[in-house]
Amino acid sequence: MVLLYGYGYGYYPYFDPTYILVLIGVLISLFASFRVKSTFSRYSGVRSRTGMTGAQAAEKILYSCGIYDVRIERVSGSLTDHYDPRRKVLRLSDSVYGSDSLAAIGVAAHECGHAIQHQTSYAPLVLRSTIVPIANFGSMMAWPIIILGVILSYNQFLINLGIILFSAAVLFQLVTLPVEFNASKRAIARLSETGILYGDELSQSKKVLDAAALTYVAAAAATILQLLRLIILFGGGRKRDR
Repeated sequence: MVLLYGYGYGYYPYFDPTYILVLIGVLISLFASFRVKSTFSRYSGVRSRTGMTGAQAAEKILYSCGIYDVRIERVSGSLTDHYDPRRKVLRLSDSVYGSDSLAAIGVAAHECGHAIQHQTSYAPLVLRSTIVPIANFGSMMAWPIIILGVILSYNQFLINLGIILFSAAVLFQLVTLPVEFNASKRAIARLSETGILYGDELSQSKKVLDAAALTYVAAAAATILQLLRLIILFGGGRKRDR
């Protein structure tokens, strides 16, 4: 982006090199999104030998772990699957709930992994749930506070406060990584132990989960790059020439 800075009379263009960090984050996120969609699409066409649907596989996995108080519901959309720990509801998307593909079963099993984490009070999941309100507040208020600090003659206290608030969003993304990787690990283990998938089916389903995990890595990388940009731009404690 080209910014305009005044020096005496008139304004002169100035290219902000930190936008390269934003561009890198966008490219990483786009690649991850393309990867998960293409991988899911590929294995959505491969039917499981057992003929189980995503919903049926989820039910079998939950019951095998002694979890009987989690409801399985259908939710509209594609790849909108998630586990709601507050209501103990496992929601599967249209492309997963009634499909007997390896992709659908893998995604359903992954969400079951989160339900199992909840049942066992998996520490990173507990931590993530705890910092959700803080991370949401930080993401919402960081930029307004930083901009206010800039407007008020580069008030470094407000700027630093905004950077700290944004750091909460970074922390959330970092804590999310072990939660998601562990859920996928639990999913593959349960799919094997319950006999829902076996042989090459497990490795193919794992490719879907690995691609999905890449989106969380990309989100963390993009957020870290954004934080780095904020520190470079505003963390030096000096006013920029205007």
